[in-house]
Amino acid sequence: MNSSETAPARGTAVVIGGGLAGVVAAWALRGRAERIVVVERDRYPDAPAFRAGVPQGRHAHLVLEAGHRALEELMPGIKQELTDAGAHRVSTSGDLRWLSSAGWMADYPARLAFLSCTRPVLDKVVLDRVRTEPSIEFLEGTDVVGLLGSAQRVTGVKVRERGRERGDVQDRGDVQGRGEVREIPAELVIDAAGRSTSVPKWLGELGRPVPEERVDAGVAYASRLFHRPPGVDLGHQAVYLQTKAPDKPRMGVLLPVEGDRWIVSLAGMRGAEPAPGTEGFTEHLSRLRDPALAEMLRGAEPAGEVRGFLPGPGVRRHYERGAPDGLVAVGDAASTFNPVYGQGITVSLFCAQVLRRTAARHGGVGPATARDARREIAAVSKTAWMMSSAEDVRFAATTGGPSGALIRLQHRYLDKVLRGATHNPEITAAFHEVLSLVAPPTRLFHPAVVAAVLRG
Repeated sequence: MNSSETAPARGTAVVIGGGLAGVVAAWALRGRAERIVVVERDRYPDAPAFRAGVPQGRHAHLVLEAGHRALEELMPGIKQELTDAGAHRVSTSGDLRWLSSAGWMADYPARLAFLSCTRPVLDKVVLDRVRTEPSIEFLEGTDVVGLLGSAQRVTGVKVRERGRERGDVQDRGDVQGRGEVREIPAELVIDAAGRSTSVPKWLGELGRPVPEERVDAGVAYASRLFHRPPGVDLGHQAVYLQTKAPDKPRMGVLLPVEGDRWIVSLAGMRGAEPAPGTEGFTEHLSRLRDPALAEMLRGAEPAGEVRGFLPGPGVRRHYERGAPDGLVAVGDAASTFNPVYGQGITVSLFCAQVLRRTAARHGGVGPATARDARREIAAVSKTAWMMSSAEDVRFAATTGGPSGALIRLQHRYLDKVLRGATHNPEITAAFHEVLSLVAPPTRLFHPAVVAAVLRG
């Protein structure tokens, strides 16, 4: 056994943000830090409920196959707990009807699947597991208002309690006063504050700006929950109507969730965004490339209001190119993707695996752990960023992102792959493996796949 595996835990790790990325990061560090503090601006509800601090939580979520493998490795038995909480297992073939830009995907004996539930259920099941670890403590209703240390080394955070809410659990903006600022020294600070993180701004003020890439397809979402009609049997559980660049920039997805309901998310790229409210939702639904989703909803009763969401640009922050010692960013704080590709949660789980590996390698949460973690997080998020940004730039209104002859060549080959996937199960299986992040993009260049693509 490696000596680091038996080394006593020492030091403090602070996690900024108690969403999914933050709590799994905290869990990954158990046994490697004597004290792990998760600072969360919301107060957690007693039962699964949507939170203002997770604005994307009302929209369709899934954990890709690679993410489920990572989560099960981090938390053995968690997949069964999610199933017990109402999550549905959806096979990527048979259970899911997928309309790609080239047409309907061919069925094949699928080896891959994902679990589908609402985001509050996923968050609650994972949070309940993390709460069993005595070395992890939660500061709820608390903001991180700054970093301790210098441009060379982060040594902790400044926090301030937000006060108690006057409204219900879903209204986190309504607070009664604020507490005094206090400091929490730490050997390691994990930024898991998501898309709205303030850490890059604070580092810029210290004269240590974070290099970043941006791509913005201008995507906007509208989502609604529906009661599944009693006795309905459509022969499949879910449907995904993908965009087709550049002329059909609208997409829609229907997934089964707990409580015998469906969650339906519609999206459009810049210039084709869903209009607000029920009328806008219905109009966008009618303008999708295929009527399959609208037909599934015929006779389904709404189980909630239409909710909109503007994710903002995709951003990849290169902390591995230079950041203060003692700081690591994970999840959306490190890389945010266009949500239509479903990569965000899975990459957050990859980040947690990295933290566990690097902390074990170095026997704690010191500067060497942070440096290695930054490099490895950049590596495990690279494929997802390359795939999502390359697809985003297909749309004329997209700003930023990669360009040039190589990208055009990749687009042409992928178009051939997708055409082949409409009738060749071998190509479909390879494509699903890549999209599920269980295989690298080079899987599509395996000789057998290339031969099948060229025959097609």
